[in-house]
Amino acid sequence: MSASLSYTVEDFDKTIPCKTVLTVGRDKNSDIVLVDLMVSRNHAMIRRIGHGDYYLIDGGSSNGSYVNQHRVTMPKLLKHGDKITIGGIDFLFEQEVTIQSDEDAMVMEDTIVHDTPEIKKITIIVADIRGFTSMSEQIPIRALTRMMNTWFNQVSDVILKQDGIVDKFIGDCVFARWEADEDEVTTIINALEAAELISEVTEQLNNDFTELTEKLHIGVGINTGAASVSTGVDNSAMGDAVNVAFRLESATKMLGKDIVLSESAYRHFPEEYWKDQEQKIRVKGKRDPVRIFAIDFDVLPRLIKKMKASLKK
Repeated sequence: MSASLSYTVEDFDKTIPCKTVLTVGRDKNSDIVLVDLMVSRNHAMIRRIGHGDYYLIDGGSSNGSYVNQHRVTMPKLLKHGDKITIGGIDFLFEQEVTIQSDEDAMVMEDTIVHDTPEIKKITIIVADIRGFTSMSEQIPIRALTRMMNTWFNQVSDVILKQDGIVDKFIGDCVFARWEADEDEVTTIINALEAAELISEVTEQLNNDFTELTEKLHIGVGINTGAASVSTGVDNSAMGDAVNVAFRLESATKMLGKDIVLSESAYRHFPEEYWKDQEQKIRVKGKRDPVRIFAIDFDVLPRLIKKMKASLKK
């Protein structure tokens, strides 16, 4: 879905289309160059994730970036009509919205059919930074903004590298997925590799940001199951399988483990890893206990290697 930024500078009205990455700042190489001392050289960017989600990412600027008068401290999902303020300039974010008239009944009917959600088997990963809320209150806002933008960009790249789809970012949490209709095992491997890489990205932040008062680490939930996936521009997954993945991530805190997987996911592991180590836990929204298996990140290299070897046989 296409989007654009409209703004006025020196009495000239301008509209700039949003591409995959649109940069804003004083630097002459920025896509939108603002000659304003309140604007940093590399002030902010708008990055498209997936088919039509656009996020405003502040670059840790001195004076901040604002959406609807609220300062952005972590990547902010933009909506049609949002007002973005950078320095002394106000931008209007506009995103294409398709409206069909009564005269286009046939076209509208086709569109409705096209946008009807599909039921697909998917592998889901939910990764969340633990203790983020308390930590965010203890470090300077500029450092927090730079840190979260680094995490956002690198985690997005990790998911894409592993052939996944970033469904959405929710604060300090990423929800991503792989279609598993044809090759479930490969999607489980991809999810495990993504979890390992996201953990490495998060660990690196501990070295790069000396302002941190506590060590950052993540919890991960992985589930495989049927979900309703919209086929329109939203392209988001919903349903019980998604909800369970979020609950499994929450369970990592209770279990004191890095990763919690559902039975539909860990059953693809070599049996030696999970035999006699399964557990049953209660999760919100499920009447019966859910069978799970929990592991730590240090197990992943050997496990992934063994699963890949089994695929070649």
